[in-house]
Amino acid sequence: MSRPDGPGGEEQEIPREYGAGTAETAHREHVPAAPSLMADSIISRPLMERMAEAEGRQLGVVIELRTSHPGGVQGAYDQVNALIEEVAGRQARPVGSYLAVALTADEIRELVDRDMATGRNAAQPGLALPGAPRWSIHRLWPNFEVSALTHRSVITTKCAAAHRTFEASGEDIVWAVLDSGIAPHPHFDLHRNLTELPGVRHRSFVPGKTHAEALLDEYGHGTHVAGILAGESVGDHTKPLVAAAWFQDERSAVSGQLDVRRLEVESFRGMAPRCRLLSCKVLRDDGTGDVTAVLQALQYISDLNAGGRDLKVHGVNLSVGYPFDPSWFGAGLSPVCREVDLLVRSGVVVVVAAGNTGYGFAQDTRSRAVRLGLDMTINDPGNSDLAITVGSTSCRPHVSGVSYFSSKGPTGDGRPKPDLVAPGERIVSAGAGALLRRATGTVPDAMFVEDSGTSMAAPHVSGVIAGFLSVHREFIGRPREVKETLMRSAIDLGRDRSFQGAGLVDAMRAIQLV
Repeated sequence: MSRPDGPGGEEQEIPREYGAGTAETAHREHVPAAPSLMADSIISRPLMERMAEAEGRQLGVVIELRTSHPGGVQGAYDQVNALIEEVAGRQARPVGSYLAVALTADEIRELVDRDMATGRNAAQPGLALPGAPRWSIHRLWPNFEVSALTHRSVITTKCAAAHRTFEASGEDIVWAVLDSGIAPHPHFDLHRNLTELPGVRHRSFVPGKTHAEALLDEYGHGTHVAGILAGESVGDHTKPLVAAAWFQDERSAVSGQLDVRRLEVESFRGMAPRCRLLSCKVLRDDGTGDVTAVLQALQYISDLNAGGRDLKVHGVNLSVGYPFDPSWFGAGLSPVCREVDLLVRSGVVVVVAAGNTGYGFAQDTRSRAVRLGLDMTINDPGNSDLAITVGSTSCRPHVSGVSYFSSKGPTGDGRPKPDLVAPGERIVSAGAGALLRRATGTVPDAMFVEDSGTSMAAPHVSGVIAGFLSVHREFIGRPREVKETLMRSAIDLGRDRSFQGAGLVDAMRAIQLV
């Protein structure tokens, strides 16, 4: 998005919004560029970087064994040790469910290739998982780092339990998605999520685009966001739903490409499956946009609601924005933040993604680039005082905490943000446009696709609130009380307030709190 009032008054174009898929810029020539915020790999990224520098030298490697191997940890240990003997002529040292060994970069690649080939020859029971194909080896690390990734976010947010217990489906609630548009998709057919209500029309605010194009999504981001918030798709054992999940190996990381895995599941369900969606197109086909389009869309919603006198639209999801520079103006006082606050005061819940600028680079005393987390990185309009600003975690939040990329607080003027966190890593949702085309080149029948970022976390919270309002309709038009309820009922992950806000959103606790 562009900031109209940059230093010196010039217009500044911010390339793309901060949705999933934003590439990290490599600050050293030997560091592979990251094509995704959350790409799975058997060879971990820090080890890939060491391999690029190794020049034939042996590297200390910790091999994380796959505990779900058919032979258990012992079977995986025996398999990997035998392969290391074949590849490198040496034995590894066991460390619990890990193995430690010194290998060259070429030996590491050969070890991974042979292990995957063994799995394929065993009828692939170990390869039917999302992410990179695995058999005996789960992941290879340098001798200092481990991590875990997964997705099943409708369970993590407890929306699945809220659907069963309270029928918190979002029925009769309308949520506007200010994004790249929402494409028609089977995911929205069952509950007619995109069917317009009287007087509530989908609109495009992108110059040169007609209002009908609000239901087109060349970029794919808005459809993915909307599918997390609402909609429902049900397959069966004869015709499962097909999704594409991204993963990365050492070779594809160096080339800057992603590999694609096929994933079959029985159903996908949004957080509020029956919630009506209003598409407000504010991003161009390449994912960039202007602040003016967002301002116009916010004003359109205010007009639909007669300034709060007749609420037709109950909530807004903003998974778009731009990095905030404190030197521009006071945090939370930009035009877009002011408009968000005005809309909240009129009775509309506004949920905003915190941004993906929570990490970066610095130089150490030897002028070497060092990755580190960055505080005071909340993006606009997440700096809005009255918005519900959402950071990202995984679907195992108590284990992995807050996502490394998730923007951290406080705001530039010292206010606590983010407000909540929700799943934003490796989230599968409805596919459209360029995002889906990138997947169907390898998985031709894919209709759903994986993506990551705080853009994916925000609609989880929007959907939780839509479900909450469909149960507790007395809270409609009371967005500040809704925000307070969600923060009071959030699950403390034991992380710093500037990372997690009040904690993980919890649909069941929110509904039961009032």
